[in-house]
Amino acid sequence: MLQLQPPRFLPLPRCRIPGSSSRRRRARPPALAVRSQWKLPDVDTDAVQERVRSWLSRAQGAVVGAAQAAREKGKRKEDAEGRKKQRKEEVEEQALDFAVPEITVERRVGRGWLSMDAVVAIEQFARLNGLTGRKVQRIFKALAHEHVHSDARSLVEYCCFRYLSRDNSDFHPNLTELAFQRLIFVTMLAWEDPYDEDNDPHSSLDNYSILGRFVGEDAFVRIAPAVAGVADVSTAHHLFRALVGTEKGLTLDLWTTYLGELLKVHHGRQTHKIGDNFLSGEQVLCIGSSKKRPVLKWEQNTAWPGHLTLTNKALYFEAIGLAGMKKPLRLDLTDHNSRVQKAKVGPFGSRLFDSAVSVSSGSVSSEWTLEFVDFGGEMRRDVWLAFINEIISVYKFIREYGPRDDDPTIRHVYGAHKGKKRAVSSATNSIARLQSLQFIRRLHEDPAKLVQFSYLLGAPYGDVVLQTLAVNFWGGSLITNSKVANERSPQRHKHSEGSSSGRSHVHDIDGSVYLGKWMTSPSWASSHSVSFWRGSSVKHGVILSKFLVVADKNLVEKAMVACKEKSKVVEKTHATIVAATVEGIPSNIDLFKELVLPFAIMAENFDKLKRWENPCSTICFLLVAYTIILRNMLFYIFPFTLMAMALSMLALKGLKEQGRLGRSFGNVTIRDQPPSNTIQKIVALKEAMASVENYLQHLNVSLLKMRTIFLAGQPEVTTHVALVLLASSAVLLVVPFKYIMACFTLDLFTRELEFRRETVAAFISFVKERWESIHAAPVIVLPYEGDAENSNKALPAKVTRQAESKDVQGQRSDAYVNSSNGLRTS
Repeated sequence: MLQLQPPRFLPLPRCRIPGSSSRRRRARPPALAVRSQWKLPDVDTDAVQERVRSWLSRAQGAVVGAAQAAREKGKRKEDAEGRKKQRKEEVEEQALDFAVPEITVERRVGRGWLSMDAVVAIEQFARLNGLTGRKVQRIFKALAHEHVHSDARSLVEYCCFRYLSRDNSDFHPNLTELAFQRLIFVTMLAWEDPYDEDNDPHSSLDNYSILGRFVGEDAFVRIAPAVAGVADVSTAHHLFRALVGTEKGLTLDLWTTYLGELLKVHHGRQTHKIGDNFLSGEQVLCIGSSKKRPVLKWEQNTAWPGHLTLTNKALYFEAIGLAGMKKPLRLDLTDHNSRVQKAKVGPFGSRLFDSAVSVSSGSVSSEWTLEFVDFGGEMRRDVWLAFINEIISVYKFIREYGPRDDDPTIRHVYGAHKGKKRAVSSATNSIARLQSLQFIRRLHEDPAKLVQFSYLLGAPYGDVVLQTLAVNFWGGSLITNSKVANERSPQRHKHSEGSSSGRSHVHDIDGSVYLGKWMTSPSWASSHSVSFWRGSSVKHGVILSKFLVVADKNLVEKAMVACKEKSKVVEKTHATIVAATVEGIPSNIDLFKELVLPFAIMAENFDKLKRWENPCSTICFLLVAYTIILRNMLFYIFPFTLMAMALSMLALKGLKEQGRLGRSFGNVTIRDQPPSNTIQKIVALKEAMASVENYLQHLNVSLLKMRTIFLAGQPEVTTHVALVLLASSAVLLVVPFKYIMACFTLDLFTRELEFRRETVAAFISFVKERWESIHAAPVIVLPYEGDAENSNKALPAKVTRQAESKDVQGQRSDAYVNSSNGLRTS
């Protein structure tokens, strides 16, 4: 910004009175001015006026420049809104007009009439394939199984997948065309509703429109992953929820907005000029540098701002120094010891701000703590955590499921040398999709669930999904002159208890082979992995490629079905645990009392039997007990108890299925604690701690007395206890156990009777006196000896990962486009 300096005024000249010829002197200055060495020279009035005019012109220029900058900023904003509005209008106009030259498809199929969505999708893809709708319909009928060729949904899949199978790129080139984006949206509508509800064969395209219509989750998960770069099979469900949020479904405007941002991310990566400081072969994925949302690198309680760059192999940080940008630092993310986790930072080791991540690469010296400043919440930190974790996870996946780079068997499988590149490209596409969601403020889902490899490494049944991905990336046809060609096995998977080289190869649905020598991961030997590969064949579908199967699922989709079901079970279980967790010591005590209430009732009833409050019940109980004891039936008590518990549970299960127990049966109900202030909570905590301390003191005293007895701290007491133990062992050896049990039962049920009450009280008093007379073993407390070096070291704070529900729709995303390279910053 232009800084205006005030002019340096010179002393004013002598003034003249107009109309007077006599020159009047000025008033005598003060004595200080007279004695001063500073002489007041004559000043040219023209020079002063020139200075004033120059200063005013500069001020006027600064004001004009600021106004012009504000107008240009507003104009750019209006142009952006205008382009957005124009794009929306173009989408709406093109949504109303479909260039279908002629409807040739036979609308009457086996199960009804084709809907207009299905007709448009079939005809459009048929033209892209160089055919007509009727001809494609005949080809599909000839190829498909008899149970499939009359299904309208399968016909829509065939027309779409046949065209998409012609492209093998990581990002489909036709996505740059708005017509193709709209066609994919129509295909999802057609897949979701392939039949006409009215069964009207005369409906036409005159009043046909897709504005205001919604695509469901199942249609998105089936069609979107088939388009390269749009979605992954493993994260498509979470991507749909992140896009839709609380809305009914996916609209055309939201679909095109998402694809538009995704195209901008890929275009920014392609046009970005990589600097000399980066290693060759690295691709810049994301830049984390912004004036409004900086990135800080913490070192020894000092934060340094700088530019953070994420590539497909490493992190680069360029610190901003006093003299300019410093030399960038590099942190390798391909190392097997690379880790990333949430962290807290703050001045003087306070760990006040929960907006940082800790990234390490093998050693403590190569550990970075990066804080992502975001005044709108912690979503920016979570997004970058997902970015970095995805790069670390993909290389962990490559080391575990892929062959080594120097493995000679890679040359035996066609295309296996590109498997590592395919895996890294899949990870970078996941990051691009997450960036797009961040830019359009559509992050209604946890960012960790939107990146493929880091999500699958922690998901239930995720190891089998990773196995299918490995087969897709490294699998290919065997070269015929290879030695391993003779090792081909007709089985899908065979478990061997020997080395991994003894396992047979795994075959994909298109016949490509994944060598058994590459199965070094222990997950291949798991039971659920063996059962999955035994039933992984395609029965009725039409296979167009290893990724695209009509009327059936590929390997990744089959594995994800089981992964999704197990994830639902885990989430439901976790939800019940969270719902059952209460906070506060009094509430947990009340909950514990409520849970042990049945056992308390049983103990109370048994105590009533001992006190003979109901003589009939006590007599009946003693008859049953003595019958069991004297008839040697004690061995049957435990099996009978287990049988009774099993029958009771089955009976309750049957009654609950019949609805005869009520909906609230089994719920645990407790009263909430009365409200209390901080002082009351502190006093209650202090009383609880005092009670726990008192209980521990009594327990320690009892243990010390037992130590005195066993270690002969008091020889007389030790002798008496030893004699009692010897006598008890002799009785147990000589007298049968059933008679001892009968005597013990008689003693237990006659203690409360009147003729034995005094004797029992005297015996208990004698034992209590003898116990109190036993000395506790001495305890020696040594003085504290602390290590000076260890005392100065700070203990590492334990970072706990909490699943919080985040509302990020209102958060600000200060993302902008760098005009020099086109790459966006996050």
